[in-house]
Amino acid sequence: MEIARGEVVALIGKSGSGKTTLLNLLAGLDRPSRGTIEVEGQNMESLGEKGRTLLRRNRLGFVFQFFNLLPTLTVLENVYLPLELAGISSPENAREALGKLGLEGKERRYPHELSGGEQQRVAIARAVVKKPALILADEPTGNLDTTTGRQILEMLTTRCRESGMSLLMVSHSPTATGFADRVLSMIDGVIAAADAGGAPMHAPAPRW
Repeated sequence: MEIARGEVVALIGKSGSGKTTLLNLLAGLDRPSRGTIEVEGQNMESLGEKGRTLLRRNRLGFVFQFFNLLPTLTVLENVYLPLELAGISSPENAREALGKLGLEGKERRYPHELSGGEQQRVAIARAVVKKPALILADEPTGNLDTTTGRQILEMLTTRCRESGMSLLMVSHSPTATGFADRVLSMIDGVIAAADAGGAPMHAPAPRW
């Protein structure tokens, strides 16, 4: 499997089919028993544990179903944290990311003071603020109503395409497939799907 720069890919499949495991492999949290995984030409196995940590910190972004915002940090602090960890001392970048997602004036609020849709927008801002090469999204709208979920998908995919960030999103929602450039289906740990041309795809060794 290959994902092009700036491409939006939706991954669908039943519970237990291996979708989240694939995300963990691409993030370097799990290690493959065979095959290779590359991100921007870097072999994840060759990087070692420290290298994989740095790759996650600098070149990967994450969006989760339950937002995973730090409750004791303000909205601005949650978004600024990835920049700080990456050694980028620029709170203005965090403010800009929040502004582009319609969160002006809410920088000093805490997560519990926001709606679910607003919390997910903060999570998106946190994921895109450092302009990573690849964003991994695990059921990004699974905890939202249909209308809010559609708005979130539009914001997320638009920001990725504008900045040339690749996006792989796992979803049970048929709505998500409408925002993707390509849809993959996972069955029993194997990607078996049709691309835009209808050709079946099989990927025992994921590669970005």
